[in-house]
Amino acid sequence: MLAIVAPARLASTRFPEKLLHPICGKPLILWVAERIAEQAPEIPAYFAVDDEKLRTVVEGAGFNAIMTRSDHQSGTDRLAEANEKIGAEVLINVQADEPLVAASQIQALAMFMEEGATMATLATPFRTRKDFLDPNQVKVVMNEQSDALYFSRAPIPYNRDGFATFDDAWVDAAPAYRHLGLYAYRASFLRQFCSLPQGKLEVIEKLEQLRALENGVAIKVGLTEELSIGIDTAEDAAQFEAYVKG
Repeated sequence: MLAIVAPARLASTRFPEKLLHPICGKPLILWVAERIAEQAPEIPAYFAVDDEKLRTVVEGAGFNAIMTRSDHQSGTDRLAEANEKIGAEVLINVQADEPLVAASQIQALAMFMEEGATMATLATPFRTRKDFLDPNQVKVVMNEQSDALYFSRAPIPYNRDGFATFDDAWVDAAPAYRHLGLYAYRASFLRQFCSLPQGKLEVIEKLEQLRALENGVAIKVGLTEELSIGIDTAEDAAQFEAYVKG
């Protein structure tokens, strides 16, 4: 069984209760729920929530919500708890604050799992030097088999010929890609992953996926030209509302 699960935490440091923030009169989390239903109607979808407010909104609109503990350290832990009730063999993790997830992205992750991957994720090309140097935009480099070699907040690979040559043209041709926070896991690995201690690289970079690499687990990386928009601030929400209004 394949299922989509969106971990949804009410608290948000930069944007308090952002998942309930109204965009054109509708809470953000419902924009995501409706988008998932539209783009992948054939896959059962659930929101792993940590607060009754979220469950009320999600279930009130006719979508599936599962209550999880409020003390989880990560969305992956929340995903694993939710799957104790769902019982899926393969899970696709969609972010609850990204209202433009695309069918092609979900299908790419599902295809990797059908081909036997343990874990998979997505990335998209960088277009500008500014984005490439931004530590909030995670870089990933892969081998010829589309397995991730490393994820970093630093601009990798380092251009030994000189930092000044990190111009837009160089970035566009570079072998690094912008990582997108969409994942697929086998349930058996997800349980193992959540039981592992944090890795040294994971702690330094604050990137949870490095725990898999540090424990020798391959992460398949699919490329997409469709860039999902994450809502992290009130300004992001305003930009998305402007996008919706056209």
